[in-house]
Amino acid sequence: MENLSQEFWDLRYKKKDTGWDLGAISPPIKSYFDQLPAKDIKILIPGGGNSYEAEYLYRLGYKQVYVLDLSPTALNNLQTRVPSFPQSHLICENFFDFTGSYDLLIEQTFFCAIRPELRPTYAKKATELLKDNGKLVGVLFNDTFVGNQPPFGGDKQEYLQYFEPYFNIHIMETAYNSHPKRAGRELFLIAKKKSDCVAF
Repeated sequence: MENLSQEFWDLRYKKKDTGWDLGAISPPIKSYFDQLPAKDIKILIPGGGNSYEAEYLYRLGYKQVYVLDLSPTALNNLQTRVPSFPQSHLICENFFDFTGSYDLLIEQTFFCAIRPELRPTYAKKATELLKDNGKLVGVLFNDTFVGNQPPFGGDKQEYLQYFEPYFNIHIMETAYNSHPKRAGRELFLIAKKKSDCVAF
């Protein structure tokens, strides 16, 4: 399997070899953002890449938006598009080593980019990064991909086994408003951290 290192991901962005990149905010996530009631919540977008989601939130007036990615080039791309985006909110670090406390984690193509064997660890780490009553929201591929490099696919039955130990699943259903490229191939997820879940 490909070594999914910082060098691997940064080279992909340098070469613009980013087939997963829609070039705009993911429609299901945009719809979710548009109904959020409060702009003072603290939001983390792990594996955010070019992060049109962070740009959209920032332009709406959300000032506590943080993007975490291994690729300095990807983070730089966001800074170039939005020069006023706080540099301290662009974090070049490994998700699995990162620490912090957030109200909301946004999932947009990161889960499908990590090795499948790390998925249970991802679910646990997401819990650790969320405050009490925090939520994990985003899209997961509901599709099968051939090959041993990202994106890695899966389905609802598989994903539930990773998330249910740590989250109450409010929604995990086929997205009705996916980008045409992904129509019928995405699950929209809203999952709330369990109150009895102890991070360790």
